[in-house]
Amino acid sequence: MTIKLYCFGESGNAYKAALTLQLAGLEWEPVFVDFFNGEHRSPEFLALNSMGEVPVMVDGDLVLSQSGVIQDFVSTRASKLGGHSANERREIMRWILWDNHKLSGQAGTTRFLMNFVPEEKRSAEVIGFLQGRLRAAYKVLERELSDRDWLIGNRITTADIACCGYLFYPEPFGFERADWPNIDAWLTRISEQPKWKHPYDLMPGNPSDRA
Repeated sequence: MTIKLYCFGESGNAYKAALTLQLAGLEWEPVFVDFFNGEHRSPEFLALNSMGEVPVMVDGDLVLSQSGVIQDFVSTRASKLGGHSANERREIMRWILWDNHKLSGQAGTTRFLMNFVPEEKRSAEVIGFLQGRLRAAYKVLERELSDRDWLIGNRITTADIACCGYLFYPEPFGFERADWPNIDAWLTRISEQPKWKHPYDLMPGNPSDRA
């Protein structure tokens, strides 16, 4: 049975789940959620996920939300991203939680404020504060990748896929790959994985659709 992922291209959190499914080699298909017209607040979508968020994964009778939960599920289903020891799985979860709180949580908000709200509603003070927090997160990631190719072990894991979620997007939010050579090389390694796709090629929905 084909897994369905409710998502839209501009969502970095959805991209984490979509890229995990893609690299795991599972059979899946995206289902577009028209976020910018409020579909995620519709009764139909809230019946699927009461949190009103994407991504949502549907695999038969199983419905999961939150990208980290979906990633953990996929890693238990696919040998390409699974097969970890208990210690490794805890380390992977540590990075996923770190990303949610320190990296993606800041990057998603900053990118949204800088690109997807009217200019008159963009607070320079808030954006500056968030970019400062992002720089601290980039430093952690840059340091961690100074002597290794991957965050955990010797191959890509869902920890890498979680932490890269927003870093492939072209819209400005205070991240320039050239400023972070270790992160840059790591992103290149990720993009060289078989079946990798850019978020706008992997999921429906693109800022140009609303231009």
